[in-house]
Amino acid sequence: MSAEDLEKYETEMELQLYREYRDVLGLFGYVVETERRFYLTNSVDLQVRSVENGEVYFEVTMQDAWVWDMYRPARFVKNVRVVTFKDVNVEELAKSEFELPSDQ
Repeated sequence: MSAEDLEKYETEMELQLYREYRDVLGLFGYVVETERRFYLTNSVDLQVRSVENGEVYFEVTMQDAWVWDMYRPARFVKNVRVVTFKDVNVEELAKSEFELPSDQ
């Protein structure tokens, strides 16, 4: 497989992942971004923890999440637990942005 073939394959995988993301986005209420992954979920719990030396870390738990990762064979995950010293971003999605217009 040439470098060009590999690049084309990765581009196609990213496009397929974006399309899947677009299709499932309306099913979820939160976007969670960590240093390694991007998640969609309806249930997220973010806890700020500290260790004895004063360092702070974050513990994030999610249920029934969708993971942005083109190398995963299955992107829906029942339970996720992330522990990180890096930033965590949690955003609530505005449902009105994703609702289909009603026929009136």
